[in-house]
Amino acid sequence: MSSAHEMVDVQNERDHREIPLKKVGIKGLKYPIHLLDRDHSRQHSTATVNLYVNLPKHFKGTHMSRFIEVFHQHREQLSMPHFLDMLEEIRSSLDAARAYGEMSFPFFIEKKAPVSGQAALMSYECSFEGMVSGPVSPNGDDAPPVPVGRSFFVSACVPVQTVCPCSKAISAYGAHNQRGVVRVKLELGPFFWLEDLVSLIEGCASSAVYSLLKREDEKFVTEAAYDNPKFVEDLVRDVVLALPRLGDFPWFSVEAENFESIHNHSAFAYAEGGRSLPSGDSL
Repeated sequence: MSSAHEMVDVQNERDHREIPLKKVGIKGLKYPIHLLDRDHSRQHSTATVNLYVNLPKHFKGTHMSRFIEVFHQHREQLSMPHFLDMLEEIRSSLDAARAYGEMSFPFFIEKKAPVSGQAALMSYECSFEGMVSGPVSPNGDDAPPVPVGRSFFVSACVPVQTVCPCSKAISAYGAHNQRGVVRVKLELGPFFWLEDLVSLIEGCASSAVYSLLKREDEKFVTEAAYDNPKFVEDLVRDVVLALPRLGDFPWFSVEAENFESIHNHSAFAYAEGGRSLPSGDSL
């Protein structure tokens, strides 16, 4: 039997088809992680992770195990800037021009019911997306040099309640209301807490959604939402106007989807903003 140092490294063999690959790597990795938590310092969660690098045309394959090795070392320190440090380590260890990462995870926040004060956890689906680029060795990609760069995006999906203004205006017995979701994606600029982003979004809806409500809370939420009707268009515009309270972001998107209670379809609205939008595309 051959010893370990005599094993053939097939991934490093030369490929002659002259086709570079933009992304190769691992997808759908489930892994426990630690996240920054505003109120408790750190929070445990479980992430679904995709990690990729580019592959020059002359390489047959990449070393898939390297992705797991590096991610495992960083799993307890995955705040927004450290996520990019993890990608840079992957990029340099695989001698790639670019590395990409996508990580989605539930983020838990304890919320108190508005009247009774009963506390329970709410889950919000969040994600990090990043890309780093930089130089490679002479034995790496033979394409033109890649400028050093980093990009990072944070997303949060927040369930909300909305009451239809039109239904309220034309109906003698109340108005139809529904649960919906608001998805906000921000290009990293100033630091912010996920908890603050969630709170900002919930404050723009007819009402927030709760895990636990007693009867007095249900009465309060129902009446508060009725007094604050919102079209899906109102919801998106109000979130866009509120985002500067978190900071000045290079780019952001806001979308809202209402799961209509009296229609067999959803209502949808979307907007983009930020400093990096071309002239004419801004708000």
